[in-house]
Amino acid sequence: MRDPKLREIDERAFLRRLSPMLDVYAAAMEPPNEQLPGRHTIMERHSSYPGFRAFVVERRGALPVMPAPVQGFAYGFHGARGQWWHDVVYQALSDREGPEHADSWLDDAFEVAELHVHPQAQGRGLGRSLLNALCDGRPERTVVLSTLDRTPDTPARNLYRSVGLVDLLAEFEFPGGGPRYAVMGGRLPLAPYPAPSSSE
Repeated sequence: MRDPKLREIDERAFLRRLSPMLDVYAAAMEPPNEQLPGRHTIMERHSSYPGFRAFVVERRGALPVMPAPVQGFAYGFHGARGQWWHDVVYQALSDREGPEHADSWLDDAFEVAELHVHPQAQGRGLGRSLLNALCDGRPERTVVLSTLDRTPDTPARNLYRSVGLVDLLAEFEFPGGGPRYAVMGGRLPLAPYPAPSSSE
């Protein structure tokens, strides 16, 4: 059995892996089953956005009792007006602290749309490897994302804080209902691990 391998994939390779990536998404996020077809459509559309970039962690030759060959994935793109997430978050940031504040975070941002590791493969640093690879060398000034706001100290939020991301919005509800999210942002390049504390 080979060790998991992290590699960058292009748009065509991304589309070929949509089903196994959705399996990872479902295992990690536990959404209602009826939401998965819509998520498939969204991910397919995202692959055509400007600056699209994707990475996957795969295990070749895995035994049937082990996680699916795709153990984790992450992708993102250049955020722009007219994109649903960008426009919703821009309006919320603008309402909260003004359009200049929203511009400072979103007018040249790399949006991490999805980053998930199968629960059976978590705790091995795969999420950190995916995030670092995804953001490495990006030309944008900032990186932004949203993550479930279950508690302030989820593994995902601790990971994002460790590379310099901060909360921009907390307990935020996107239009249409659903769980609450934390919207987080940081400056690129990512801070080396661990990020210095604000007192240093």
